[in-house]
Amino acid sequence: MCGLNRYKLILEYDGSQFQGWQRLGQAPSVQGALEQAVFALTGARADVIGAGRTDSGVHARGQVAHVDIAKPFAPQRLCDALNAHLRPHRVAVLRAEAADSGFHARFDAIRRIYHYRIINRRSPLVIERGLAWRVVRPLDAEAMAVAAQRLVGAHDFTTFRDSKCQAKSPMKTLDVARVVRDGVEIQFAFEARSFLHRQVRSMVGTLVEAGLGKMSADDVAAALAAKDRAYCGPVAPADGLYLMRVDY
Repeated sequence: MCGLNRYKLILEYDGSQFQGWQRLGQAPSVQGALEQAVFALTGARADVIGAGRTDSGVHARGQVAHVDIAKPFAPQRLCDALNAHLRPHRVAVLRAEAADSGFHARFDAIRRIYHYRIINRRSPLVIERGLAWRVVRPLDAEAMAVAAQRLVGAHDFTTFRDSKCQAKSPMKTLDVARVVRDGVEIQFAFEARSFLHRQVRSMVGTLVEAGLGKMSADDVAAALAAKDRAYCGPVAPADGLYLMRVDY
């Protein structure tokens, strides 16, 4: 836009206090908190466009957004000023960068990386409460890792697509699906250009069925091939999901 300066923002947030990224009415949203901070700083309304519309309760360590502001700012000053206005929201601008006027945080992204955290123990979560999914029954991480490989590649992911998903096509290419155990924590990593609505949480919930011995790797592959939401396991809760990075 003529006369406006575009900035790229790298963001971290705790999603537990928000109804998701997207501004929806009066519900608290990450987008809304950022737009309020921009208004407090500049006195002008501006849309903050994110790379991913994370759901209610989903966290981010590397969400990317862009915003157009009339007044020029040194990137570090913009970062510090926005953080001052974001208090007490659990959102932080990790870095601000001047961006080309044609840069688009959502449409220019070539890869999104999500992690999911499970704490596999009987005791309740205290420090990690709201930041991971506690699964009480023992999980076979190796079985989940093997089953996860059956999801890698270009597929019709209808089975793992939320019924309210607005994507035009269920076809996606999953580049990476890793499952690693570190003590009582099991970490999932998924990489793709883009994901369907609740695809990651749907895949994690199904892989947990494999970890519990309720499904084999072949069963997971068959669920994918069925292209039917009825074959999806229980959807994993939002608490354990993190948008880690967006590549351009």
